[in-house]
Formats: sequence, structure tokens, C-alpha cells
Amino acid sequence: MAQKPDVAIVTGGSRGIGAATSLLLAKAGYFVVVNYVSNAAAAKAVVTQIENSGGTAAAIPGDVASEKDITTLFNAADQFGPLKVLVNSAGVVDVKARVDEMSAERLARMFAINITGSFLCAREAVKRMSTRHGGAGGAIVNLSSAAATLGSPGQYVDYAASKGAIDTFTIGLAREVAGEGIRVNAVRAGIIDTEIHASGGEPDRVAQLREQLPMRREGTALEVAEAIIWLASSKASYVTGTCLGVSGGRSI
Repeated sequence: MAQKPDVAIVTGGSRGIGAATSLLLAKAGYFVVVNYVSNAAAAKAVVTQIENSGGTAAAIPGDVASEKDITTLFNAADQFGPLKVLVNSAGVVDVKARVDEMSAERLARMFAINITGSFLCAREAVKRMSTRHGGAGGAIVNLSSAAATLGSPGQYVDYAASKGAIDTFTIGLAREVAGEGIRVNAVRAGIIDTEIHASGGEPDRVAQLREQLPMRREGTALEVAEAIIWLASSKASYVTGTCLGVSGGRSI
């Protein structure tokens, strides 16, 4: 019987940074589980692109705000082979607002997806990767944001706070499992040209901020994905607990 390939799970893998990361992981030889919430067509398009390039992948639905969905996602991924990489890419932003305008419902949704979802996905990954649990090690890469260091006043303090939590989570988990064969890092993305801005009600945000950026341009999903791939690879074998800025200097 042929040996099963190493598996990589990418939450939010149907769009933006997640989609670009899925394509690069497949190119690196992983069987990629492209997770999505509702846009099955987009996820399947990513899988088709991977397969047309000679890679292997599957689109699996699941809302990272749901513990049940997360458990189902990871159990489904087990059939394809041993989990070696988790990329916590799923995340949301909301419409621009001050803190004194934010509802409890908005905050609950933001933190459930951006924080709790990453924790629970990492929990499932550690259960599979950790030598403590009989695993062979692996890598977890979380998606953070330059907002974590800038605070996003008058815009998305809740989003910034959620990404600040991801930075702290990354450092803590990295130290917790460093002796168990698992490396945990984060990519702190800056202004990247993806549809997340439109989902937050500001489709022109990139154009508005471009000239304020030190490099005078936005980043691309591929540029962020390249950093994620490096952190997940053996080339970063002595890197853990690191939040790597991919922000064109904006977080400095």
C-alpha cells in the first residue's frame, strides 16, 4: 500500500492569503485540505487549480467559530494522511467603528472566529502532531496583522485586539510544544490586496492607504503566502515563537 502524503490544513483556504498558501503548499508536495465556510465554488476552484498543476487537495467545509465543525474538519483530514502543517488563515473584519459604537454581538463574532477558532484548530493539530501524543511533529502558522501593533484606532480596535491575542497565543503555544516536535509561528500581515477590505465595507481601503505605506504599495496574497510557506518548511527549522512582519514596514 502506498504511503499517504503529508497533509496541510488551511482554514479560510478558499480566498486571498489562504488560497495563495494552499497553492504553494500543494506545490511543496502536501495534500492540502482547503477549508471554507460557505463559498464552495471558490474552494473547489482552488482544488481544481491544484489538481491541474499535478497536486492533490480536497475542499472541506467548516466554520472555525464552531467547535463541532472544527472537530469534523480535522477528522475528515485524517483520512488523507498525517497532519504536518496547520495554517490558521480564517479571519474576519467588520465595518469601521469606534469602540463606543461596538455591540457585544460584533465582539463575540470577531473573537470567536479570529481567536477561539485559531485556539481550537491548534488544539486539534497538537493532538495529531505532538510527540507527546504519538505524532511526528509539525508546524503551525497563525495569521496575525500589523494591526496588532498599531491598534487600528477609529477603525477596528476589536480586530487589532484579536490579532494581538494571536501574537500572544503564538508565543505561548510555541514554548508549550517546542519540546514536542512542533514549531508555532505567525505572519503579521500589513495592507494586503485581498477581498477582506470589501467584506469590512471598505473596498477602496488599499487605494486610500497606499501612499501612507513606507514602501508606497500594498502587498499581495502571494507575498504573505511565501512567508507562511517558509515558516512551515524545514528551512525555518530553528524558528518558533516568532511573529514575522510582512507589512512593507508599516508595523515598525
